[in-house]
Amino acid sequence: MKKYIKSKLGLFSIAMVAMFVFVAASKGDKFFEIARNLDTFATIYKELNAYYVDDINPNKLMKDGIDEMLATLDPYTNYIPEDNIEDYRTMTTGQYDGIGCIIGIQNKRPTVLMLYQNAPAVQAGLKIADELVSVDGIVVSDKQVDDVSKLLKGQGGTSVKVKVKRQGSPAEIELTITRKHITIDNVPYYGFVEPQIGYIQLTEFTNNAAKDVSFALSDLKKQGATSVILDLRGNPGGLLNEAVDLSNLFIPRGKNVVSTKGKITDWNKTYTALNSPIDTEIPIAVLINGRSASASEIVSGVIQDYDRGVLVGQKSFGKGLVQSTRPLPYNSQLKLTVAKYYTPSGRCIQAIDYSHRAEDGTVSKFADSTHKAFKTQGNRTVYDGGGVTPDVVVTKPEYPAILLSIAENGFLFDWVTTYVVGKQSIAPAKEFHLSDKEYDEFVKWISTKDYEYKSNLEKELDKLVETAKSDKSYDLVKEQVDALRSKVAKNKDKELYLYKNEIKQELEENIISRFYLQKGVIESSFDDDLDIREAVKVLKDRARYQAILKGVK
Repeated sequence: MKKYIKSKLGLFSIAMVAMFVFVAASKGDKFFEIARNLDTFATIYKELNAYYVDDINPNKLMKDGIDEMLATLDPYTNYIPEDNIEDYRTMTTGQYDGIGCIIGIQNKRPTVLMLYQNAPAVQAGLKIADELVSVDGIVVSDKQVDDVSKLLKGQGGTSVKVKVKRQGSPAEIELTITRKHITIDNVPYYGFVEPQIGYIQLTEFTNNAAKDVSFALSDLKKQGATSVILDLRGNPGGLLNEAVDLSNLFIPRGKNVVSTKGKITDWNKTYTALNSPIDTEIPIAVLINGRSASASEIVSGVIQDYDRGVLVGQKSFGKGLVQSTRPLPYNSQLKLTVAKYYTPSGRCIQAIDYSHRAEDGTVSKFADSTHKAFKTQGNRTVYDGGGVTPDVVVTKPEYPAILLSIAENGFLFDWVTTYVVGKQSIAPAKEFHLSDKEYDEFVKWISTKDYEYKSNLEKELDKLVETAKSDKSYDLVKEQVDALRSKVAKNKDKELYLYKNEIKQELEENIISRFYLQKGVIESSFDDDLDIREAVKVLKDRARYQAILKGVK
C-alpha cells in the first residue's frame, strides 16, 4: 500500500509540474510542446499502473521508458538510478570498497577471473579460477555477476566470508577477507621493453591518471629511459581534465589542448596546458587501436597535432563527444552529451552521426567525402571524422576461428586451471614458455571436447558460394565447390598445429596471469606484440622518427 501511495505521490508531482509549465507556456511555443508531452506521458504512466491487467513494477516501467527515450540519442547519454550510483562512481573514480577481484561467469558459475595486485583477496588466499559457492552464507552459485559483486563490496574494515571450490582441492575452502578501499590503477604497469625504451600502459582516465603517468615517466627517465611508449590501446577514456593534464606532460605551458563546443555557451571552452611539462623533447610512440576512445583520442590528437610524437597501431574509435552529469531527484543522475571536442588543429574526430538516423533507427558513420583536411604544427595533413589515424599503421593478423571458439567455450581457461594445479611457481613472466610436450598434452585434452566453429577459409568459401549462386553457371561448378568444402572441413583437425603459435601464446599468457596477475601478462606480451615491436623499431631509428614527424613518407 505504501509503495502504491508513493507511486501516486510521484505521479502527482510529475502532473503538477507538467500542468504548471502547461499553463505558463503559450501555444506554439516549444515549452508548450514539452508540457503537453509531459502531461501525456504522466497520464499514460498513471493509467498503466492503475488499470493494466497484470501487476506492474512502477520503477522498472519508468526506467525502461527513460532508457528507450535516451537510446534514440547516443550511447553515452544514460539514466543512472540510485541503485547504480556506486558502480558509476567506481567507473569515474576507479575507487570502491571491496576485496579487489574481477568476477565473471565460467561454466555457468561465478568465478574469479582476475585479482588486483596486493588486494585483500590476494592476501587472504583467493585464486584465479576459484568458483564462488557462497558469500556470507548466501549461496551464489546461480547468481549473476552484478549480484555477487554487490555482496563482496562493503565498507572498508568489515570482513566477508567467501566459500569457494578450487580445482585440485577435495573440499570447499572458506576464506575470511577484510574489505578495504580499493583504487584501480590507471597505470597497471610501467617498465622497459628494451634498454632505454620505457613503456607505460594507461587503461583509464579516472582520477590521478595524469599524476600516475607523470610518476611513471619521471621514474623511467631516472632509470635511463631515452624514449617512451605510451600505450592507450583499449583505453575508453574518462575525465576530460585528466586528458588535458596528461597532454601537458609533453607540451609547453600555454599550448591549446582541446576545445569544446555545445548548444549552451557555458560549454564553449578552450582548455590549455597550465603546468610546466616534464619533457618536451623525449621521443614518444603512442599506441592506439579501435578501442581507444574519447580522452585517449584527445591525447593522441594533441601528440599528433603538435608533431610531438608518432602514433602507432590502428585507427581509434572516433568518439568526439563530451558528457556531463546532471543531478536528478531521489539520488539519481543523468549523464548526457553536452558538447563536441576539437583537437588543437581544429578537427573533431567523431565517427558516427547520431543526429541523423534512418527510418529503422540505425545510425551510420560520416561519409569519407565529408572529411575535412587540417594541418599539424609542422604542416602535415590530418583529417577529422572517423577517429585518429596513426602515423604508422600496423595490420593485425586475423584472429584464428579455432582459437576464438576454444576461448569462448571456456576450454582455454579450463585447461590452464588444470595445468597450474600443484605448481607453486613458474619461470619469470618474460621467460616462461610451454614446451612442445605440454602443448601436445593440451591438443590431446581439447580433442575430447565438443566445440564447433567455421574456419576463416570456410567463411571465405561461404562468401564465394553466395556470390556464385547468382550466376547461372554455378551448377556447373557446384560439385567441385562441395569437394573443396569437404577438404577444408577435414583440414580443421590440423588447425591446432597450424595455429600452434597463436594458441600457445594465449595459453602462456593465461598461465602467467595465475602467478603474476596483470603485470605478468603485460610483460609476457612484449616479444609477440606487433604494435610494440613496430614502436620499438621507430624509436630506435631516429631518422625514420623525424621523417614521419616532417611528413616524409
